[in-house]
Amino acid sequence: MKAHEADPLHLACAQAKLAERRISSHWVEAVIRHPDWVEPEPRDTQAERRFGAVPAFGGRVLRVVCAETSLDIRVITATFDRRARRP
Repeated sequence: MKAHEADPLHLACAQAKLAERRISSHWVEAVIRHPDWVEPEPRDTQAERRFGAVPAFGGRVLRVVCAETSLDIRVITATFDRRARRP
């Protein structure tokens, strides 16, 4: 699914982990809205992994797992992924 600019983004469930991992919600939103690439989430058919490089963090790749419906986008988790490689 493609994110639309008007879709509400729900970060509340992931907020504590984002803070712990020093991941800005702005970075998460940027990757969700404009990913470099997308892969299916193998453990949840309703979710997908969206990847994007974060220039402000040395170009490291941020992996965001999210579930998108016609009404909203729910962030499940986000982490920097050293093993991520563009397909």
